[in-house]
Amino acid sequence: MKNILFVSLLIILMSGCNKSINGEVIFVEPDLDDLFNYPYFLFIPNGVSEDKMNYLIIEPNNSGFADDDLHKHKEKAKRIATLDYYLGNWIARKLTYPLIVPVFPRTESDWKTYTHALDRDVMLQKGNSLERLDNQLINMCLDAEGKLKERNVKIENRYILTGFSASGTFVNRFTLLHPDKVQVAAAGGLNGLLMLPMDSLENEPLRYPIGTGDLIQITGSDFLRDQFFNTPQFYFMGELDDNDAVPYDDAFDLEERDQIFRLLGEQMIPARWVKCIDIYNESNVNTLFKTYKNVGHEHPEVVKNDILDFLLLNTNLN
Repeated sequence: MKNILFVSLLIILMSGCNKSINGEVIFVEPDLDDLFNYPYFLFIPNGVSEDKMNYLIIEPNNSGFADDDLHKHKEKAKRIATLDYYLGNWIARKLTYPLIVPVFPRTESDWKTYTHALDRDVMLQKGNSLERLDNQLINMCLDAEGKLKERNVKIENRYILTGFSASGTFVNRFTLLHPDKVQVAAAGGLNGLLMLPMDSLENEPLRYPIGTGDLIQITGSDFLRDQFFNTPQFYFMGELDDNDAVPYDDAFDLEERDQIFRLLGEQMIPARWVKCIDIYNESNVNTLFKTYKNVGHEHPEVVKNDILDFLLLNTNLN
């Protein structure tokens, strides 16, 4: 009897598909012929429609630490995929749209490569498993769409992106890289700093991830300026947020940091944040900005509700 119970428990633990509160979570490992090198979680909330088109929500994983053990990043990604504390899962439950969360590494041995923020170091990777994480994420989404199609869940070809802190920065940068893939983006807690949709500022070239000056060299593609300007985006900061990644070497190198301080401001809130808002507004980027009083590095209910309202206004399936 004990052996039967043990085998039954082992089967449950080894299963890649797990029933979760208010939905189901599926853990997907990459196959050898897949165009992505890391696993992902797919959360399918209860009530997903089989009768109409759905959007796939993407929330990039942000572990908040560097560690060579991918299992630790997997555990954090699972929490992001399944707990409604996180923006993506909260929105997925409210809109009954599926959610995908990648399990990208962030290693201590290569700590300056800030994968979870899609920094310059990771975008320059060649010939290894980190090459073009942005494209790997797109291919994860295509894989997830196939799995959802098997369940009669149809997905639009543009995605909803959500993120906070490092994953918020990832969302902003991904939206500039692939505006043709983004229906709407919502992110916050992003160092009072946005990637600028321009090649230069005050006669200084702006390289990725500060600007778009060398996107074609990095990606092989031109910046889709008009599509980016038309993509609905919601960016927010808490007025009391003091979590600034700019001074740290894992987020920016010395040259990038000096340029940010010189052109956009050393003070995160309000100086740098207001400068980025002004640049986006002057460029007519389709963006709503919010600065929340008495809010720090967090996303309380008022923020989530504002994001939900913005998404409902900028999706055509409601």
